[in-house]
Amino acid sequence: MAAPAPPIAPSTATPASPDPRQTAEAREAFTASLLSAGTSTVQSDLQNRATDLHANAAAIDRQEQELLKQIKNLGKESDKWQKVLDDGARGVKETGDVQNWAEMLERDLCVLEDTMAMVEEGAEAKDVAQGGNDGL
Repeated sequence: MAAPAPPIAPSTATPASPDPRQTAEAREAFTASLLSAGTSTVQSDLQNRATDLHANAAAIDRQEQELLKQIKNLGKESDKWQKVLDDGARGVKETGDVQNWAEMLERDLCVLEDTMAMVEEGAEAKDVAQGGNDGL
């Protein structure tokens, strides 16, 4: 059998203490690489969002102009319909006035007819009364 290996003696050498300047440089390099990696992604996202916002703002401006144009056209159309409505209302009023006038004229004609009938009856009665006296 093989003889057991001699035990390893603990190292009495201490690791060299790091140079503070090298540590600071390493820390700065590491921080800079983290910032550049994170910043480029964040900046890219922000730039994309800003571009989208500007594009959407332009689209909204175009839509607003189109909406104002349509509102103006709707106002003109509304004015046309209001004129048609007013003309129709005036026509109905005139028809009512004509109907009222016709009813008044009919009443007057009935009064004249009744008056003429009474005059004719009175004339016939007078003729009969006079004719009766002539025959005697």
